[in-house]
Amino acid sequence: MKPLTTYQNFYFVGIGGIGMSALARYFNASGKTVLGYDKMHTKLTKALVEEGIDIEFDDLITDKIRSLTPENTLVIYTPAIKKLDILNYFDHNNFDVLKRAKVLGMITQNTNCIAIAGTHGKTTTSSLVAHLCEEANLPFSCFLGGIAENFKSNFHFNGNEVSVVEADEYDRSFLTLSPDWAVITSTDADHLDIYDDNATIQKGFQDFADLIPESQQLFVRKGIDIGRDAKTYAVNEEADYYSDNIREIGDKIHFDFHKQKEESHDFVWEIPGIHNVENATAAIALLHNFGVDFETLKKGIAGFKGIKRRYTKHNFENGKIYIDDYAHHPTELNAVIGSIKTFYPQKKLLVVFQPHLFSRTKDFADGFAESLDQADELILLDIYPARELQENFEGITSDWLSEKIKLENKDVSTLEDAFNKIKEKDFDVLLTVGAGNIDTLYDGIVEWLSDKK
Repeated sequence: MKPLTTYQNFYFVGIGGIGMSALARYFNASGKTVLGYDKMHTKLTKALVEEGIDIEFDDLITDKIRSLTPENTLVIYTPAIKKLDILNYFDHNNFDVLKRAKVLGMITQNTNCIAIAGTHGKTTTSSLVAHLCEEANLPFSCFLGGIAENFKSNFHFNGNEVSVVEADEYDRSFLTLSPDWAVITSTDADHLDIYDDNATIQKGFQDFADLIPESQQLFVRKGIDIGRDAKTYAVNEEADYYSDNIREIGDKIHFDFHKQKEESHDFVWEIPGIHNVENATAAIALLHNFGVDFETLKKGIAGFKGIKRRYTKHNFENGKIYIDDYAHHPTELNAVIGSIKTFYPQKKLLVVFQPHLFSRTKDFADGFAESLDQADELILLDIYPARELQENFEGITSDWLSEKIKLENKDVSTLEDAFNKIKEKDFDVLLTVGAGNIDTLYDGIVEWLSDKK
């Protein structure tokens, strides 16, 4: 395989994806010519165009595509795309065509790579690690799976000696990386369309852990058996690194960080949720071992503004609270709902949930039902199919899932009707949650609750 420096042109097939767009921004920032295709106009594709990236939205072989030559063009695609005339054109004309994960792996080979893996928590943790690197003025670039509020982007460049990457387990992508440091936040069953069963997932994470050269540079949530020595971290229980004494004072969250046999350090930040304190614990432990002092880490933690759609919280003058989150797995739902119940135990919770993928809904239906039963009232939206077709999952619908949920106060709704249904409900806390296009409700809800007396 030719080195990346060989190419001047980079064509992205599926450029609007969160991981693909971060890579596109990297090459664009490096002075390369970046082009791409996506089938959807989104806020992210609009931002890429404004940054000078040329994007097509029709699956057509344009003059711009025909002007590219195999000698100086690398084509990068996402495995979510199966059939496309553009991709066939590049294959038939002998262009170098690589998966996104392979290209990201090539970038990490020549850097001191910090990789954050896990079925839950990796986006917040990787974004926080990147923010702390920025606070410490380390020469780093980051490739994130969400839009970090501090960077207003999923990519940030401050040098190329260190790379911070979100290590995605989907399609075993994280095994293409060359990590020197790593965090593993969780290894719960997910992506069973790829891994078949939980044992295969566990093996995938163990293979990832084996990529880390030194055990003291691998940080694993306590309770996960990763098959090798590693440093452990936890919340509210002792580990090599742990946090406890979590309390909400005003609009701030305080917690004590401990390294065993050393004095504790008091941290303060704006990010709610016990699960987020756990993510912070991992980031602090890794960066401290990386050489960043505690004063810099405290300043960085205090200034971290979070990730779009990761427990994004609004408090309104009328007393209502609105939280929006990306959770799309029972474990993630339990973490978000559990945090709300912990901090607001007497408040009535309305959950609006959009299941993501027919396969995930089918595989974890009982878990989803148990998670959603914790709500006081539920609006269950139609399943967001993403890359899947309903015809391949006959009978797997939100009505089918609703029958498994014991909660009495529940409705099944289309996305289009959801906002009007929300307006009819009596609640203290509103949680919109899911990984599809439920985020289109966000602006309207904020405006409505801001005006509501």
